[in-house]
Amino acid sequence: MFQGPLKSGGDDLANNMKRIAALLAALTLGTGAGMAGGPVDDKLVIDGEREITTRVPAPEGHPFDEIISGWHYRTDETRALEADSFANPGMLYVERGEEIWNTVEGDAGKSCASCHEDAGAFLKGIGAKYPKWNAEAGKPFNIELQIDQCREKNMQAKPYKFDAADQKALTTFIKHQSLGMPVEVDLTEGDMQAWWEKGKELYYTRTGQLNLACANCHEDYNGTYIRADHLSQGNVNGFPTYRLKQSEMVSLHNRFRGCIRDTRGAFPAAFSDDLMALEVYVTWRGSGLGVETPAVRQ
Repeated sequence: MFQGPLKSGGDDLANNMKRIAALLAALTLGTGAGMAGGPVDDKLVIDGEREITTRVPAPEGHPFDEIISGWHYRTDETRALEADSFANPGMLYVERGEEIWNTVEGDAGKSCASCHEDAGAFLKGIGAKYPKWNAEAGKPFNIELQIDQCREKNMQAKPYKFDAADQKALTTFIKHQSLGMPVEVDLTEGDMQAWWEKGKELYYTRTGQLNLACANCHEDYNGTYIRADHLSQGNVNGFPTYRLKQSEMVSLHNRFRGCIRDTRGAFPAAFSDDLMALEVYVTWRGSGLGVETPAVRQ
């Protein structure tokens, strides 16, 4: 579970409030420039041919009137990288993922292609609909969990360790086959609605020593600067995402854990029930945006 708000008294409470005030001051630094300069009014067109939907009206019950991709909040240079498949460093992971798709592993002597054959035909649209309800497990599965289940059950191969390079590459390849297709989470499957509700609760729960929630950054300070970068709405239609800061593909649960670390909260396990619920809710918040994987962010 997430670490709850810091509860203290006296000097400890005063020091904690000073830390929060300092962070909020950093968030508001450059607020005027941030609101004036982002999100930009532009269109994402991959290789001059495929336009990606990056702004859509929000569904009923959404906190925003319009859903906006994080692409609109990035610098001109970063946006240009994503729009050019040759320049986009994330495409190297797509190429590696295709190799993995066709590689035989495990005691069953199978590859992904052994069961699913042509990736382009089989995978089209699949990545846009995860996380999905997994009846056997009795919980939502994201693509990484589905890969591991297939490896163990069908290939008789070991599951990937969290954030293994090949796990990220294969996930990126699978998501890329749905490039441009609208994100859609089916909340009518199984118990998905209850997981959505849990994810929403977590999204608005303040955690850690800094006593911050996801919503504090991505709603309250959306569009403002933090550490010389804009705070977007926090939509996840581009994950796995190539982050220039880390010079590699970053998985969604890696990013979740990084944000929680920054609040100085307890570090949750990847694919824990809390993080899976959060993934269901956050993915829903980006409903209708086109899949951008591999997106490029700062």
